Amino acid sequence: MDRTEKFNQLRTTSEFDFVIIGGGATGLGCAVDAASRGYKTLLVEKYDFAKGTSSRSTKLVHGGVRYLAQGNIHLVREALLERGRMLRNAPHVCHALGFVVPVYNYWDKFYYGFGLWMYDFLSAKFSLGKTKLLSKEETLEHLPDLDATQLKGGILYYDGQFDDSRLAINLAQTASEQGALVLNYCGVSKFIKENGKIIGVHLQDELTNADFLVKSKVVINATGVFSDAVLQKSEENLEPIVAPSQGIHLVVDSSFFHSSSAMLIPKTSDGRVLFLIPWHNKLLLGTTDTPVKNVALEPKAFEEEINFIINHFNKYALKTIQKSDVDSVFVGLRPLVKTASVKNTAILSREHLLKVFPSGLLTIIGGKWTTYRTMAEQSINKAIPLSGLDFIRSKTRHLKIHGYANAKSISHLAIYGADAIAIENMIADDISISEKIHPKYPYTKAEVVWAVRKEMAMTVEDVLARRVRLLFLDARAAIEAAPMVARILAFELGKDAIWEEEQLLFFKNIAKNYLLV
Repeated sequence: MDRTEKFNQLRTTSEFDFVIIGGGATGLGCAVDAASRGYKTLLVEKYDFAKGTSSRSTKLVHGGVRYLAQGNIHLVREALLERGRMLRNAPHVCHALGFVVPVYNYWDKFYYGFGLWMYDFLSAKFSLGKTKLLSKEETLEHLPDLDATQLKGGILYYDGQFDDSRLAINLAQTASEQGALVLNYCGVSKFIKENGKIIGVHLQDELTNADFLVKSKVVINATGVFSDAVLQKSEENLEPIVAPSQGIHLVVDSSFFHSSSAMLIPKTSDGRVLFLIPWHNKLLLGTTDTPVKNVALEPKAFEEEINFIINHFNKYALKTIQKSDVDSVFVGLRPLVKTASVKNTAILSREHLLKVFPSGLLTIIGGKWTTYRTMAEQSINKAIPLSGLDFIRSKTRHLKIHGYANAKSISHLAIYGADAIAIENMIADDISISEKIHPKYPYTKAEVVWAVRKEMAMTVEDVLARRVRLLFLDARAAIEAAPMVARILAFELGKDAIWEEEQLLFFKNIAKNYLLV
């Protein structure tokens, strides 16, 4: 994907069937779905793909075990089927992972065991492995650093894991391959209306300030927690429809809890579950559920959230952690559907809302990464009759995502799937780009070059936060790697030393939010 080339396409194309606002999971899913059906599709994202919530998830492809406990069988069943499709269609970024639930009385062993057996049963042909009751000794084989005081055993079950922003980039590539025009750093400045109905959008290239006018049969608002801000541009006197909820994650060294399996703490003091998950050779701890009023592009963790996760980890692990042990903290905002009678976001439904507003703007909010595909399918199904176009069935249930590869590379490049070979060939042609961008981590100069040339990375943050995940894994290391990344970007994009310095300053200011001490 070449951004300059795509803006050249925009200059010669002024009418689309669908314009999708938002380059997160849902928006990208909508672009893939619409384009693969043959509709003329444009997706615009004001910042980078997956800049917001879609890069800040718990990295799980799951049905949601706690939704089962709430009796939401429909949501769990739908999500488990979609989990299976994600693992089938994008095996290079998605895989099965064993989870162990430690239990401290025999009633819990029966209760959680039965619930997780039901969870596996609902996944039907997409089951990832049989649920199994574990003895105390078997539990400790899976979780050797678990505090065994009063431990009675555990339950082993299987769920999915993925790399969220890597999948988002692959969806952008898939949409492009299917014929969609996808643009990052391109915002909607205002809507074009005729007789009160939206017939197009004014766009602005956020990097050059160039303006574009585009007409569309239907405009889809898939901006997540920013949906209300977009609706303020299209509707009059509208009450907010999003109840934003903040979830944080702490990343620590894997030496604090050795395990090839993840651990699920099924009940915390705020009614949520807590996960300890191996991810990119680190340990991911989370998450929280805190209602927030202000929707920020770079949300910050609250002190009580940090202490909550640290304290819960220390209750269960033999080795304890403190703030100085945290390599990175990242924060995401959930776009939950607002319900007047419910104040606690932890119990708000994770189902999605699909609504057409008086201006004709189709808005999709809620849901989660696991159900992105079915949310997109429903959105396009709803958009087609609004557009007056002939109905074409969705093709995404079996559509392979860009990078699809069953045979994985044994190196860290496996996450690129089929593209790993191309990156290895780049290195073979120029051995100098095999150099690591940081001595402690496997990421190379070649990946930075690839991110710019093939994945529309335009900033140091794009590379270190979402193309490679160093900012999310080790914020200090990311700051140390930034000067090398900035030099490569400046060379690839034809920028000068002033731009390079501005990028470094901008990135350091963002990276500070990922540090606790």
